[in-house]
Amino acid sequence: MSVTHPKGFRAAGVAAGLKSSGARDVALVVNDGPTYDSASVFTSNRCKANPVLWSERVVQDGVVRAVVLNSGGANCYTGPEGFQTTHAVAEQVAGHLGIGAIDVVVCSTGLIGLTNPREQVLAGVDAAAAGLDEGGGDDAAQAIMTTDSVSKQVVVEGAGWSVGGMAKGAGMLAPQLATMLVVLTTDAVVPAEVADRALRAATRVSFDRLDSDGCMSTNDTVTLMASGASGVTPTEADFTDALTRACTDLAMQLLADAEGADHEIAITVLHAASEDEAVDVGRSVARSNLFKAAVFGNDPNWGRVLASIGTTQAAFDPADLDVAMNGVWVCRSSTPHASPDEVDLTPRHVDVTIDLKAGEARATVWTNDLSHAYVHENSAYSS
Repeated sequence: MSVTHPKGFRAAGVAAGLKSSGARDVALVVNDGPTYDSASVFTSNRCKANPVLWSERVVQDGVVRAVVLNSGGANCYTGPEGFQTTHAVAEQVAGHLGIGAIDVVVCSTGLIGLTNPREQVLAGVDAAAAGLDEGGGDDAAQAIMTTDSVSKQVVVEGAGWSVGGMAKGAGMLAPQLATMLVVLTTDAVVPAEVADRALRAATRVSFDRLDSDGCMSTNDTVTLMASGASGVTPTEADFTDALTRACTDLAMQLLADAEGADHEIAITVLHAASEDEAVDVGRSVARSNLFKAAVFGNDPNWGRVLASIGTTQAAFDPADLDVAMNGVWVCRSSTPHASPDEVDLTPRHVDVTIDLKAGEARATVWTNDLSHAYVHENSAYSS
């Protein structure tokens, strides 16, 4: 039941005609309390969609009572009319729930520059509000899908409390955060300031480390709502751990559904001078089309890994780098080691390990290969 697994939440997902397929395309998740603490993080792209511009205002007081989402159109760069549609959607939700529109986060996903037909979206809000149910999490998760092949949902159990979540995203995965919408719920008692610290800690090592293709979205939103309905107040450490596990699980589901990918690649950088430098190195490799194309061809071309490392400002000795692929150290001290013939890249999951020998920090960045299907999917996205 994902977002409706924790106590105090109802959800719905309905079809409003925004998708030509007739599939569900409007979702609503409502926090029935007794508390309404929240935290959110958004894309760092300076070009932001209307729902993000609205929702950034909503979350400033740490109170969110509902999240409404639509697929089928991003409502980005649609002019004043687009922002007015976002506002009208929030007002429509608020009217049904007897709350203020300023407590309603709005999210949209789909093609940039596409104006969402306001009356259809509002009719979808009406239907979703009428269909709110404690078992509606699955329908809501389906309603936010765009090019996703499957819905993404998660539940993590705590000691008398739980975290639930749903996400959408299948391409353009890059920080911050990815081309994704995520709603997280918990029935733990979590003050807004704790929720904010926990969410930022969780996204830093999950969604922000997902780099499918280096393309940053305009609509990314991750919102956490805490109902307090369990009556249990976990320690901040325990809550952060559970939330991190939920976010990581969803991030891996996003990666597994990356458009047309044949391989999921985990790039782990060891012995870096700092965590930031480890991330920089991992991200540089993850964004190398040459490296990603090699993995698609099952070619353990470690030279492309070293070439990518060299574009960073991280501390390392260019003459003393080690690289392993699926457990085989094909490069030691920046020279050939084991035969590439020993590396099997046919499994879907690929592990790349890089040893910088410059410190004690480490980090993992996740990406996927560059396949024919990925190029086809994204070449025909709007037509």
